[in-house]
Amino acid sequence: MTAEALAAAKQAVRAERLKVRDAMAEEERRAASLKLVDHVEALRVVPGSTVSAFLPIRSEIDLRPLIAELRRRYGVTIGLPIILKTGGLFFRAHDEGDELVPLGFGTFGPGENKPVVVPDLILAPLSAFDRTGARIGYGKGHYDQTIARLRREGHAPRVVGVAFACQEVDVVPAEPHDVPLEAVLTEDGLIATGGGATGIGVTDGAAS
Repeated sequence: MTAEALAAAKQAVRAERLKVRDAMAEEERRAASLKLVDHVEALRVVPGSTVSAFLPIRSEIDLRPLIAELRRRYGVTIGLPIILKTGGLFFRAHDEGDELVPLGFGTFGPGENKPVVVPDLILAPLSAFDRTGARIGYGKGHYDQTIARLRREGHAPRVVGVAFACQEVDVVPAEPHDVPLEAVLTEDGLIATGGGATGIGVTDGAAS
């Protein structure tokens, strides 16, 4: 498959799964987001570590209940994504109760007074995924580039995708530079994919 054909295939999968996600009722999205908390132990978060998360945009799954539980149970530092003028995706610390500032394109995040942190665990957004750990993002490559940069700098963050179960597909058309996920967390449980460095097993309702 040529690079152009692969890009077109990824865009088709992205558009199709986002259409399905957008069609979810608001109460269905809310209930699914809350159910993430039921599976928090499956993430095997190290107490006191740093976890990057994301705030929902449009019809994305809402990690805020999960973030609150991670703080309560494990005392983690939460980092939220920002794009710095120097170029690239980074994560700034976000404490409970902090005011968020507009970052452009309808997004919000921590202000410049908050430090940049390096996550031990990256909870990554996505538009589609499969059970090999292949992920389709939103077409900009921010997370793939950031994970590659962190690894060049000597860091080894675990990478777990978070999405609604309806965003799963049989096969994601992956490219060589795509970073595989070690697992995907949905409202149905944690799916261990075998991608990336992992010690996570298939747990909760995700074994089928």
